[in-house]
Amino acid sequence: MDTPSAQATRAVPDIPCDAEGPVFREPWEAQAFAMALALHERGVFTWTEWAATLSEEIKRAQAAGDPDTGETYYRHWLATLERLVATKGVATSDLLHRYRDAWDHAADRTPHGQPIVLKAEDFG
Repeated sequence: MDTPSAQATRAVPDIPCDAEGPVFREPWEAQAFAMALALHERGVFTWTEWAATLSEEIKRAQAAGDPDTGETYYRHWLATLERLVATKGVATSDLLHRYRDAWDHAADRTPHGQPIVLKAEDFG
């Protein structure tokens, strides 16, 4: 049976891969990849929509000076995920910004190497 990861790597061929499949430099990259797979499996978007939106995000970043060396690929992936989630009405842009700000606040108070945990005060 074809795995969602295999489907994604065929539908979006620029995914950084090795012989075993997608590769990630940081845990958040794997999490963003997994979220995109989960939302696709739930029918939030098609791979065609995903690939087109990702292409637009990469072109936008390149126009703004991204050197496109591959190091920022999953930043584009995350921007695409946020854009589609907002466009499809899964979450508003305001809600996404609220959580991003809360995450930044939680990260600032978390010692290096410790898990980041969101608390109610991170949203204030």
